Amino acid sequence: MSLVNKKIVITAGPTHEPIDPVRFIGNHSSGKMGYELAEICKKKEANVILISGPSCLTPPQNITFIKVQSAQEMYEAVDKEFEDTDIFIFAAAVADYTPKVKANQKIKKKTDTFSIELVKTIDIAKTIGQRKKQHQLSVAFALETNNELENAQKKLVSKNVNFVVLNSMQNKGTCFGSDQNKIIIIEDNKITDFDIKDKQAVAIDIVHHLEKKYL
Repeated sequence: MSLVNKKIVITAGPTHEPIDPVRFIGNHSSGKMGYELAEICKKKEANVILISGPSCLTPPQNITFIKVQSAQEMYEAVDKEFEDTDIFIFAAAVADYTPKVKANQKIKKKTDTFSIELVKTIDIAKTIGQRKKQHQLSVAFALETNNELENAQKKLVSKNVNFVVLNSMQNKGTCFGSDQNKIIIIEDNKITDFDIKDKQAVAIDIVHHLEKKYL
């Protein structure tokens, strides 16, 4: 089967968790992987919704593009599309924590030390995974710095996804801001290792795997 007319929701980029009107907690994600996935799915004639955190990239044409800032905004955007979505691809690097209190005005530098109380953000992939229907598919990404396979396999279970796309910070020249990536696809009973490739080729591999194994 193919992706023609399948509704696919893809998350991409970082989230920015506001500290005050001018500062935020975030990460170095460029969004490239998610944007490439959106482009490939569009070429497969899917109905693509790209939900992106802050990014300098230009979204593909002829898709639905939703721009968000925070993890909560990203979750709300995904949730609105939940009911009739066929496939979720969670490629965004969502912040794990957000400031408990967001200051309304710029915080002034008055003391030598400064503390911010953080609270967990919603785990979007896990929350959707707990709710997904029998016909719905979901894919999660895992970026790890140590115990890569073990941590990714835990996410496979905890997030109730069909497979996890693992990339490691140990692979130099890949991950954040790079045009290349090296992935391992992890499923219940199989691990598939791919060579380092440009992110467009990686997106093709991921979409091909999805089509071949699950559609």
